[in-house]
Amino acid sequence: MMRPALLRRLLAGFALTLAGSTALAAEGFAFGLFGDTPYNGFERRHLPDLIAQMDAEPLAFVAHVGDIKASSERCDDTLYAARLADFQASYHPFVFVPGDNEWTDCNRRAAGGYDAVERLARLRQLFFADPRKSLGQSPMPVESQADDPAFGKWIEHQRWQKGPVLFATLNVPGSDNNLGRAAGPSEEFIQRSAAVKAWVADAFRLAREKKLEGVVLIQQGNPDLEDFSAGRPNRAYRQLLDQLLTETRSFAGEVLFVHGDTHVHRINQPLADPASGALVENFTRVETFGSPFMGWVKVDVTPGSKPLFRFDSRHYSPGAGN
Repeated sequence: MMRPALLRRLLAGFALTLAGSTALAAEGFAFGLFGDTPYNGFERRHLPDLIAQMDAEPLAFVAHVGDIKASSERCDDTLYAARLADFQASYHPFVFVPGDNEWTDCNRRAAGGYDAVERLARLRQLFFADPRKSLGQSPMPVESQADDPAFGKWIEHQRWQKGPVLFATLNVPGSDNNLGRAAGPSEEFIQRSAAVKAWVADAFRLAREKKLEGVVLIQQGNPDLEDFSAGRPNRAYRQLLDQLLTETRSFAGEVLFVHGDTHVHRINQPLADPASGALVENFTRVETFGSPFMGWVKVDVTPGSKPLFRFDSRHYSPGAGN
C-alpha cells in the first residue's frame, strides 16, 4: 500500500506538471522558508520528515536560510555531507544560504578549530558544486555571481526570477558578519561586503528594468533592523541596511527580506528611516523558525495583489507527513 506521504508528493508533482510553470507564474505560486535547524538529535532525526511535509505542498522551491548545525558541533566534512544529502532529498528545488555555524564560527575549539575561510571554501565545493542550479531532486536553474569576473569567488550568491518576483541570496552570516575583533574590519569582510553590495544593487536594477512587483532577499544573519531604524546601527550590517533603505524607497514594488539567526519567528515591518523615523511601508521582514522550535513558513505570491506576499507559519508536528 502506498504511504500517504509519498502519495501527497506524487499528487503535488502532478499538480505542478499539469499547471505548467507559465500558468503558475501568472496565477500565483508559493515557496517555503526555514532555517537554524537541525541543532540536536531530535531535529536531525526529524529533518527528513519536515522536508517531506514541505514536499507534500505544491511549492516552487524551498530555501534554508543557514545554520545547519549547532555552533558547538564540529564543522567536519561528514556533517556537511550528511546535511547535503538531506537537502538533496527534497522533492522541490532547494536553495541553501551559508550560516555562521557552518563557517564563521568553525574556528571555535568545540567546532574543530578550523580556519573559517577554508570551511566556506569547502561549503562552496559541496553545496554549490554547480552554482547555476539549485539543490533538490528537481533542481531549478539559477544565476550566480560567479558569472561576474569581479566577484567570481562568491558562487553562493544566487538569483532567479519566478513570475513578477526576483529572488537573490546573500552570504551575510549572523553574530558579527565576520567583521572581526580588531579595530578595523577583516579583509574577508571587506571583500565579501563589496560582493554583497554589487549583488544587491544589480538585483534592484533588474527589478526596476523589468518592472517587477517584488524583490526577495534571503540571508542568514539578523542585521538588527530595529536598532538601525532607531539610529543605533550595528557596524557589521550598517552598509547593507543603508543600501536596503535607499534601494527599497526607490523601488515601486514590495521588498521581502528573509533571515534567521536569532531564533525568534516573526513577520513584521521593522525598517524605518533613522533620520525621520518614517516607516518604509513596502519592506517586510520574515525571520524563520529556529531551534528549539521546528517549522517552516509558506509564502504565497499573488501577482497584481496588495500585499503581494501572504504568509502561513507552519509549526512542525512529528508524523504529520506520514
